[in-house]
Amino acid sequence: MITKGQERCLYVFPMPEFQRIAGQLRDQPMTHKAARAYSRVFFASAHDEVPDKQGRVTIPGHLREYAGLSRELVVIGASSRVEIWDKQSWESYLADSEEDFAGIEEGVLPGGM
Repeated sequence: MITKGQERCLYVFPMPEFQRIAGQLRDQPMTHKAARAYSRVFFASAHDEVPDKQGRVTIPGHLREYAGLSRELVVIGASSRVEIWDKQSWESYLADSEEDFAGIEEGVLPGGM
């Protein structure tokens, strides 16, 4: 499943992971405004894309536009998903984020790694 991700990238999930996240979103109370907003965008933009015989996947136009995908892409592994970025957007994000990454002291990883 391909859908809009945060920071203007695309998220690609294997179906079992997409279904797990869908279940978590369904479990949120309908009164939770942020959960409603996230669910709308997440599900409305989701596409079940099946690779062709050569393993290629078509990215729908509205998702290419959302992520600003140009000719050069970056595909990264991000735990239970793959992210697809426009190369220039990824490089900009990485440049902006590396200082924050280097300065993270605790709270992100269990055990305080």
